[in-house]
Amino acid sequence: MKSIALLKPYIFENRMIIVCGVVCLIAVDMLQLFIPRIVKWSVDDLTSFRATPPLLVKYALYIVAVAIMIGILRYVWRRCLIGTSRRVEEGIRERLFDHIQGLSASYFDGMTTGDLMAHATNDIQHIRMATGMGIVALTDAVVLGTAAIGFMAYINVRLTLFVMIPMPFIVFGTRFFSKKLHGRYLSVQGAFSDLTETVRERFAGIRMIKAHNRERSSVEQVETASRAYVRRNLQLVATTRLLFPMMVLLSNISMVIILYMGGQETIRGVITPGDFVAFISYLGMLTWPMMAIGWVTNLIQRGKASLDRIDRILQVKPDITNPETDGTPTERKAAKINETATSRNGASVQFKDVHFSYPHQPVTSTAEKKKQVVLSGIDFTVVQGTTLGIVGPPGSGKTTLINLIPRIYDTETGSVRLDGMDLRKIDLESLRKRVAFVPQEPFLFAGTIRENITFDNSAVTSDDLETAVRQASLLDTIESLKDGFETVVGEKGVILSGGQKQRVALARAFLKNAPVMILDDPISQVDLETGDTIIRTIQRMAGQRTVIIVSHRLSALKFADRILTLEEGRITESGSHDALMSAGGYYAGTYRLQALEHSYHET
Repeated sequence: MKSIALLKPYIFENRMIIVCGVVCLIAVDMLQLFIPRIVKWSVDDLTSFRATPPLLVKYALYIVAVAIMIGILRYVWRRCLIGTSRRVEEGIRERLFDHIQGLSASYFDGMTTGDLMAHATNDIQHIRMATGMGIVALTDAVVLGTAAIGFMAYINVRLTLFVMIPMPFIVFGTRFFSKKLHGRYLSVQGAFSDLTETVRERFAGIRMIKAHNRERSSVEQVETASRAYVRRNLQLVATTRLLFPMMVLLSNISMVIILYMGGQETIRGVITPGDFVAFISYLGMLTWPMMAIGWVTNLIQRGKASLDRIDRILQVKPDITNPETDGTPTERKAAKINETATSRNGASVQFKDVHFSYPHQPVTSTAEKKKQVVLSGIDFTVVQGTTLGIVGPPGSGKTTLINLIPRIYDTETGSVRLDGMDLRKIDLESLRKRVAFVPQEPFLFAGTIRENITFDNSAVTSDDLETAVRQASLLDTIESLKDGFETVVGEKGVILSGGQKQRVALARAFLKNAPVMILDDPISQVDLETGDTIIRTIQRMAGQRTVIIVSHRLSALKFADRILTLEEGRITESGSHDALMSAGGYYAGTYRLQALEHSYHET
């Protein structure tokens, strides 16, 4: 029941609106109970020949008045209760999205986008239905059902007792089916997540699918996921298809009892024809609460399953903690002091005996653990205003190393320091403001070029934007586009080439003008001439920023004050370009090989 606590803040916030809605709903239920009484009066007057046209008009006006009141009150309760369910939906979705954004990168290493989309859409929709129509159905089942039984007992207690014979079967049947429904709803929601991810991935990779003629295979994979979703839904239906027919059967059994025994009571004069008709009307009203028991069980179990799934995400704690929000009062104060000191003192970066392995990887033996270690014993210092180059073969840990600086991941042991301060003691927002980061695979949003570079920062001037774009060697490209900076790049920047997307990401970093700039293979997708221009721009920033560059194109790192070679997670070489060339290790061998390839292509 812990997951139900998720609803408490929203219920408490809207408690007066909910009370108003429930009161109006109860009033509607009560008013509905008067209509059979009016019908009873009409039938009794007709059968006793006391009815006159004016009297029938009077009864008709009663029903019209009750109907108008029901219509007004029904509008109010729908506005209150259904409106509240929409606010609950909005609140939980925003809370879920905010929480997910705060989770560490390691969480997303093992979570699919499709699963998260299913949580944010389908699961929250079921919670809305449970809190909206669930309350309505439950109130009707209790209030309308109890009141209808009371009016029936007022007409004839003995007949009412016979009508109640099927009720225990409804109670026990509902309890039996509700236990099965919860597990099957969880299964259905899991299958929906898998289907969503399968479809999303195929749409995202549609160009690759077409290029390799994999349409048929793609359709088959979606069909497999779809069949699994249908199969689990059919397993769910196998339970619900018994629940609702059971409700209908038991309701009709009650109707049979009324027709037989109530008819006899009417013939003997124990009850009037009007009472008999009213009794049948009340039984008809009782049919809905009986059905509502099954429906509300369905809604609540589906909503409970969705709440459990969302609660599991909300219970996940980020690996990366923020002293500004998660620490003690002393730690929060220190984080603020550190922010001021960092702004004043510059931005040196220091790694002290850093070890790291990805936490989501399962380890079953010591031998496997050794294989999974990504960084081991990393020690170096980047002096403020200098440039550090990092090279090494694929998989040596270069990208992981630079991801530790903005705390995308945290060190396993050891520490990373900014101006002598442990990153774990600096406010995350402050830290990341001081780091401009260009990832190996740049990501563009489906907006304009301007929006992708400025991140909708209205404080950015046209001159600043143009300077950043010129530094990234992108100005000529933008000027050649019909809409210039307002060109919509499409999903993930689909209308741009790989090199153009990379330069947009570079312009974004240049515009940020942060003290520390981290570039992960920033010229891998541009031609040599453009790459040289960009490197010269970066070189001119020497002394103004601390620059850390990872690159497979070693000629781009010749100007660096210091170059590190990473192999199998360890630093195997360290020094200037000339020193490493003299050492004759990995750097020298790779540099000479690339120089030969370059000379060959030029000839």
